[in-house]
Amino acid sequence: MARDTTDQTPLSSVSELSAYLEKGPRPPEKFRIGTEHEKFAFFRADNSPVPYFGDASISALLKGMQAKLGWEPIMDGENIIGLGEQSGMGAISIEPGGQFELSGAPLETIHETCKESNHHLAVLKEIAEPMGIRFLGMGGSPKWSFAETPRMPKSRYGIMTNYMPKVGRQGLDMMYRTCTIQVNLDFSSEEDMARKMRVSMKLQYLATALFASSPFTEGKPNGLLSWRGDIWRDTDNRRAGVLPFVFSKDFGFKDYVEWALDVPMYFIVRDGRYRDCTNITFRQFMNGALKGEIRDWEPTMGDWINHLSTLFPDVRLKRFLEMRGADGGPWRRICALPAFWVGLLYDDGALADAEALTADWTFEDVTAMRDAVPAKGLQASIKDRSVLEVSREVLAISKAGLKARNRLNGEGQDESIFLAPLEEVLAKKTTMAEDMLALFNGRWNGSVEPVFEEYQY
Repeated sequence: MARDTTDQTPLSSVSELSAYLEKGPRPPEKFRIGTEHEKFAFFRADNSPVPYFGDASISALLKGMQAKLGWEPIMDGENIIGLGEQSGMGAISIEPGGQFELSGAPLETIHETCKESNHHLAVLKEIAEPMGIRFLGMGGSPKWSFAETPRMPKSRYGIMTNYMPKVGRQGLDMMYRTCTIQVNLDFSSEEDMARKMRVSMKLQYLATALFASSPFTEGKPNGLLSWRGDIWRDTDNRRAGVLPFVFSKDFGFKDYVEWALDVPMYFIVRDGRYRDCTNITFRQFMNGALKGEIRDWEPTMGDWINHLSTLFPDVRLKRFLEMRGADGGPWRRICALPAFWVGLLYDDGALADAEALTADWTFEDVTAMRDAVPAKGLQASIKDRSVLEVSREVLAISKAGLKARNRLNGEGQDESIFLAPLEEVLAKKTTMAEDMLALFNGRWNGSVEPVFEEYQY
């Protein structure tokens, strides 16, 4: 996320935390689609990573984009760390290892999402080319070691970097060496939120398989198809993964709030400075844990909103739902990921069909699939059916949902055209990761260097 919130509204009760989420629902005619994607910046001369400082750098890219777009710079001290569109609807941010991210505006159709990402990449290319910088679309850094990966001067990342090794083995890899495509979607009521979150939590690992594109680490095959998917299995399990209470028929906003209250915090922001709060939960914070330690110890709504942004379940609840299971990938996949989820969740018939398909999937079933998919991809299974087989059925539901929406482009095509990359995966029965591995063992002659040429934007 580009900017942390500074809402100073005081909090006095847990009910106010639920009330914040309860303001999220909107009528279906106002549903929007917010697509985010990250990519690795590299120098085309030698495929090395791009540092933050310098004439050809991440900061120079941000300043160039700011001059071109006129967006508001987002600062952390003296360092530019992102850009915000003047309307507040879109943003550009940087991830810990310099991954360059567009957080798209909430748009009505996938057609608009594709135009948005295409425009972003075109402007970025115009700024980056004179610096010798290009961008790689895949889910995991294929070549650079952790030591070689640059670090961005963003305060919250410093706190996270210190904390991650205490709570999992792969948190630093998550931060510095992965990229994703995500989509943010709306709900019309608490019941609609619960239905969508339950279905998308169950189906999230089909997206992990379909978008798997991280088979290399430090120049070699890592034995996985989605290294990124595996990383999330041991990052910080108190704040990540599959949430069992979502499977309950009575799941609602208060359940998510009760869970979030007992997750350790990362920070609070006071007077523009970040204070490390990883030693307390938000519940302890609400109960006065910082009283006597700092002057402004009382929790604020901004603290709660920021805390929600530091929770990492595979489907994240804010005032909308975030689909978080997919690896990053080439441009066509930036359009395919929102198309997949919009087709499933924004049409009543498709949502009902997806619910029926997954009705008997238990928390244990889904967790087992999540554990298997990073290595097995489409050959993993759920309820004695392969992910490949289930994905075909789910993609058909999504396609029907998109056709029912009937949002047409200028050529009279509906949004189902954007599912083509996923239809190709299922037709070939191989993921992008498996295609990369075949090239590595064939035409690439055991080198990952060609990936920078063949999978760049």
